[in-house]
Amino acid sequence: MPIYNPEIECASRDYLHALQSARLIKMVKNAYENVPFYKAKFDEIGLKPEDIHSIDDIVKLPFTVKTDLRDNYPFGLFAVPKGDLVRIHASSGTTGKPTVVGYTQHDIDVWAEGAARALSAAGGTNNDTVHVSYGYGLFTGGLGLHYGAEKLGATALPASTGNTSRQIQMLQDFRSDIICCTPSYAMFIGETIRDMGIDPKTLPVRAGIFGAEPWTEEMRKQIEELLAIKAYDIYGLSEIAGPGVSYDCECQNGMHVCEDFFYPEVIDPDTLEVLPDGQYGELVFTCIGKEALPLVRYRTRDICALTRETCACGRTTVRMTKPRGRSDDMLIIRGVNVFPSQVEHVLLSLNMAPNYLIIVDRKNNLDLMEVQVEMSPDMFSDTVKGMEAEEKRIEAALQSTLNIHAKVSLMAPGTLPRSEGKAKRVIDNRKF
Repeated sequence: MPIYNPEIECASRDYLHALQSARLIKMVKNAYENVPFYKAKFDEIGLKPEDIHSIDDIVKLPFTVKTDLRDNYPFGLFAVPKGDLVRIHASSGTTGKPTVVGYTQHDIDVWAEGAARALSAAGGTNNDTVHVSYGYGLFTGGLGLHYGAEKLGATALPASTGNTSRQIQMLQDFRSDIICCTPSYAMFIGETIRDMGIDPKTLPVRAGIFGAEPWTEEMRKQIEELLAIKAYDIYGLSEIAGPGVSYDCECQNGMHVCEDFFYPEVIDPDTLEVLPDGQYGELVFTCIGKEALPLVRYRTRDICALTRETCACGRTTVRMTKPRGRSDDMLIIRGVNVFPSQVEHVLLSLNMAPNYLIIVDRKNNLDLMEVQVEMSPDMFSDTVKGMEAEEKRIEAALQSTLNIHAKVSLMAPGTLPRSEGKAKRVIDNRKF
């Protein structure tokens, strides 16, 4: 596979260290001089910009959390005047105020560079058509891959979300080579293609770049079978840069971080101590390559591990594992930590479709967990006794993995809602 920017992606660790150090020093000065929030945070601990001499000094800096963005809503953390901004994005704002992110032209170029690296790592070239089925708008997905495709020199097809039959027609008629969307929507497209009687091998699309929500290796395999493609992971978050912060290569052995722009750390979420490579903890990013929103040690809440070993693809940049969950969507049920991705892993290991909904409730001070699982059409025609046996089989598998009992309810095909954006996997009815 071609490497989009080998000077950086295959750089020596010494070169990356020097580059990161220079950029951190510049970024800290920018934050201190132009963001009152950071000046106050630094002054509180007696830290001055001149105390930062290299990337190794990053541990001296305070952490930033999502509530800091909401407390300074909408533009309080911006480090540049309005005249320097060329774009604003914002999170969906499902809890509290949305997080607002500003971009200078430089920041847009940084973001597009990361997305272009991701497309190239998936085999993309300037001769390809990239079908972008992420949402466009304040959500960063659509425009992120769109600009990445254009920077690569490819043809961007801004399909956005919705009207799945039309999406499939475009894949056929426009001869798209790469599709980009959430993994749950990729599954839905694949299921629709199958139900329409279309052989996915007749479509020219050969690769997919999927992100914006958690998904497992089992789900990757199902998508690859349904669409007859190779499925690549991509990682990003609106506060940092949207999709393209890190990305899969053909080895699919961890996602390469664009660490020349976004310096990663993994910390113990309780002690806040930096953990060594290979240990799982909370992912933290410092935006050493951005101007408008220079976030310092931003706690993502994603749980993963890092490795700096050179990848078989030739890239030397640090790799992050696929997040195994988030510290803030982790469910604590009767004292046991449960991640939705664990439930998905069990279902897919049992050859069940990954269409499920976790419902948590509390009755008589006891937490109860129900997993609603959508049946395949052939299961739906089974006897009541047969379906009850299948529910027991799934319950036993979940018990083995989660170490708690979860009631399983098999649902008729098509009962659970499909998502064209991020799939909603959990309903927690408990009152805390």
